[in-house]
Amino acid sequence: MDINGISGLSTAEAGLRLARDGYNELPSASRRSSLELALEVVREPMLLLLVACGAIYLALGDRQEALMLLAFVFLVMGITLYQERKTERALEALRDLSSPRALVIRYGQQMRIPGREVVRGDVLLLAEGDRVPADAALISCLNLSVDESLLTGESVPARKAACEDGGEMGRPGGDGLPFIFSGSLVVQGQGVARVVAVGEQTEMGRIGQALKALEPEDTPLKKETRRMVRNLTALGLLLCAVVVAVYGLTREDWLNGFLAGITLAMAILPEEFPVVLTIFLALGAWRISRNRVLTRRVPAVEALGAATVLCTDKTGTITFNRMEVHRIYAGGRFFDLKPSGESTLPEEVHEAVEFGILAGQRDPFNPMEKALKKVGQSTLNNTEHLHDDWELVKEYPLSEELLAMSRVWRSRRREEYVIASKGSPEAIFDLCHLDAGQIRDLSARVEEMAGDGLRVLGVARSSLLAAALPGEQHEFGFEFLGLLGFQDPVRPTVAPSVKECYDAGIRVVMITGDHPATAANIAAQIGLHREAVVTGPELDGMDDRELQMKVREANVFARVVPEQKLRLVNAFKANGEIVAMTGDGVNDAPALKAAHIGIAMGGRGTDVARESASMVLLDDDFSSIVQAVRMGRRIFDNIRKAMAYIFAIHVPIAGMSLMPVLLGWPLVLLPVHIAFLELIIDPACSVVFEAEAEEAGVMKRPPRDPSRPMFNRRAIGLAVLQGLSVLLIVATVFYIDMFIVGHGQMEARALAFTTLVVANLGLILTNRSWSRTIPQTLRTPNPALWWIVGGTLALLGLVLYSPFLRDLFHFQRLHGPDLAICLGAGALSILWFEGLKMVNGRGG
Repeated sequence: MDINGISGLSTAEAGLRLARDGYNELPSASRRSSLELALEVVREPMLLLLVACGAIYLALGDRQEALMLLAFVFLVMGITLYQERKTERALEALRDLSSPRALVIRYGQQMRIPGREVVRGDVLLLAEGDRVPADAALISCLNLSVDESLLTGESVPARKAACEDGGEMGRPGGDGLPFIFSGSLVVQGQGVARVVAVGEQTEMGRIGQALKALEPEDTPLKKETRRMVRNLTALGLLLCAVVVAVYGLTREDWLNGFLAGITLAMAILPEEFPVVLTIFLALGAWRISRNRVLTRRVPAVEALGAATVLCTDKTGTITFNRMEVHRIYAGGRFFDLKPSGESTLPEEVHEAVEFGILAGQRDPFNPMEKALKKVGQSTLNNTEHLHDDWELVKEYPLSEELLAMSRVWRSRRREEYVIASKGSPEAIFDLCHLDAGQIRDLSARVEEMAGDGLRVLGVARSSLLAAALPGEQHEFGFEFLGLLGFQDPVRPTVAPSVKECYDAGIRVVMITGDHPATAANIAAQIGLHREAVVTGPELDGMDDRELQMKVREANVFARVVPEQKLRLVNAFKANGEIVAMTGDGVNDAPALKAAHIGIAMGGRGTDVARESASMVLLDDDFSSIVQAVRMGRRIFDNIRKAMAYIFAIHVPIAGMSLMPVLLGWPLVLLPVHIAFLELIIDPACSVVFEAEAEEAGVMKRPPRDPSRPMFNRRAIGLAVLQGLSVLLIVATVFYIDMFIVGHGQMEARALAFTTLVVANLGLILTNRSWSRTIPQTLRTPNPALWWIVGGTLALLGLVLYSPFLRDLFHFQRLHGPDLAICLGAGALSILWFEGLKMVNGRGG
C-alpha cells in the first residue's frame, strides 16, 4: 500500500488542533470521593428522616434512643458506602487505563502516539489487530475488514473500500463503505485514513452525549416505600398532636401530655422502613456480587426480581462473539461439525478446509480465518493437507468488482504454483466458470445455509506451471471445492436460562443488528418464542402507538439501530412492563440507561455501557442474570415479610400508647419501653428477615404485577389484624390485672410489657413465611433468628429481675404464674394466623 506523498499534519498544527478541540477521549463519570458518596447517601429522604428523628430525640433529652438511632444511621451509611466504593473500584479495574496507541503520519514521518492525542486531520495507518482511535475516512486500503459490532451489533466484520470523494461521514454498518469508526477493530487487511472526528464528535461520542438526556428511574419499591413513609409520618404527627391535646385538656398536665405524644410518635414513626429497604438491598447486592454480578445502583436488585421483560442483545451476550465453522458442503453433501471441534472430517471435505486455510493469512486475525485454522489444526494435523513450510508468492486482494481473494503458494517439492481462493459464493462461482445449472444447484445450497443463520464462503483451487503469474484472478483455471458455513455460536447456558425465564413468567426479547435469518436461527436455538422477526426498517414505519401494540407479541427484532433499541425499551415501559436490558456495546448504552434495569457485560463490554448500566456481569454469563432474578425475588419476598412484621408490631405499640390517654388509664408504655422494643424490632427486620432463604417455587411463579403495590389491601389487612390481635391480648392482660384483680399499675405494666415482648417474638416467627407454619419454618436454618430470640429473652430477664433496671422500667417483680400467663397470652395472639395458613392449605 503506497503512502508516498502523504505528509500529514505538522507537529505545530497538531498541537494547535489538540488545544482547540481537546483530547480524543470520551468524558466519563469522574471518580466520586468518599465525601461525595456520603452526601449522596445522606440526601436520601429516608435516611434524612432517620437523622431528623435522632436529632429530635436528642433535643428532647432522650439520649439513649437518639444515640442508638443515629448510630444505626451511621451503620447503614457505612454498609452503603462500602458497597458503592467496592463497585467503583471494580469498575475502575475494568477500564483500560493505558490509552491505546495510534500510528500516524506527521510531517512525513510515521510515529506512534497515544490515542487520546489524535486530532482531526491526522493520517492513520491501520493494520490487523489495531483499535481504530477516531472516526476517519479511508484514503486507501487493502483487503480491509473492520469489526463494528460494538456500534452496530452486527457480528460479521464490515468490508471497507477507499473514499472516492470528500462526502460526509456515514453511519456504521454495511459493506463497501469508506468510513471507519472509533472503537471498532481491524480484523483483516491494511488501511490509510484521514481523521474527521475525535472525542465527543465521534459516533461513539454522540451516543455518550445522548445518555445525558436520560435519567434513571426509581424502582417501584423505592417509590412505594417513600409513599408509605410519608403517609405514616403524617399519621404519626397527627396522632401525636391529638394525644398532646387530649392529655393536656383532660388531665391539665401538659408536660406529661407532651411526653405521651412523643412516646406515641416514637411508636409510629416508621424509621424501620428505610432501614429495611437500604439494608436488604445493600446486603442483596453483596450476595449477588458473590456470583460475579456487580450492582452499580442498589435498588435495581429488587427491580430485577420484578422484571417482566428481559431485552437482550445477541452478539457477545447470547453468543460468544467468535466465529466457528459449523457446516461444510463438499462432494455433493453437507457435513456438520461438532461445537467442540473434535469432528472427524471425511476425505471429500479435506481439500475445502485445506484450501480455505491457504486462502487466508498464515497467522490470521480475521475471526473466520482463525476459526478455519482451528478446524484444520484439530482435524488435519499430521496429514498432507497442512502446509506450514510453503512459501507465499503473491496475494490477489478482494475488490469491489470481485468479492474474492486468492493467494499463490509454492512448495519446495513441487515446481508448480498452487493457488487458493475464497470469497463470496457468487464470486467463487464466477472464478470457476460454472454453468447455469451448477450455479442454480449450488445457490440453493447457499440459501439453505444462510437460512440457518450461517455466513457462507466459497472455496476454490488452481495450479499453474508457468513462471509468470497473471495480473488478475480470472486468468487462473479454478476448480470449485466447496462451501464453508460459519456461525457465532450460542453460549450453552443460554437455552436453559431462557426456559427458566419463561417458567418465571419473564418474556425474553432479542434485539440485534444482525440479519433477520440469523436472528431467527439464533432464536430457534435458544428456544425463544417468536411469531415473526420484526426488522429495523419496519420499526421506522411505525408510530409510537403502533410500536406499543407490536411489542406485545414480537420477541425478535433484527437490523435494529441504536435509536430503535431505545424506542423499543420505551415502548415496553409505556405498556407497563418492568424492563431489564442486557448489552455490551456502545450501541446499547442509551437503552441500558433508559431501562428500569440495565445489565452490562463486564468482560467484553465498553466503559460507556458499564457506566450506563445498573448492574454489570463480570463473567458475561447470561445465566448469571437468572440468578440475579432469583435473588431479586428472594429479596422482595423478604422485604415484604419484614414490612408485614413492622406493620403488625407497631399496631400494639401505638395502641398501648394511645388507649391509656383516650380511656383515662395510667400510661402503659414509656419512652424507655419503646427503646427496648426497638432493640428487638430493628435487628429482627434488618437481620433475621434478610437472612431468610427463598420460598419454594420462587422461579415458578409470574412476576409481581408492576401496577400493584408491594402491600395490597389483603396484605395490609392481614398485617394489621396480626397487630390488632396482639393489641387486644396485651390490653386485656393490662385491664384485668389493673382493674379487675386490682394489682398496681407497675405490676400490670410489667405483665403487659412481657406479654408484648413474647407476642413480638411470635410475630417474628409467624412472618418468616406466609405459607408455612412455624414448626415447618423452624426446619429452615436461620442463625440470626436464634441470636435475636436468645438476646431478647436474656435482656427481658435482666429488666424483670435486676432491681436497677426494674425501677428504670417502672416494673414490679413477676413470679412463675405471671410468666406463664404472659407466655400463653403472647402465643395465643398469633395462633389464629397459623391456623389460617393450615386452613388455606398453604402449609408445607
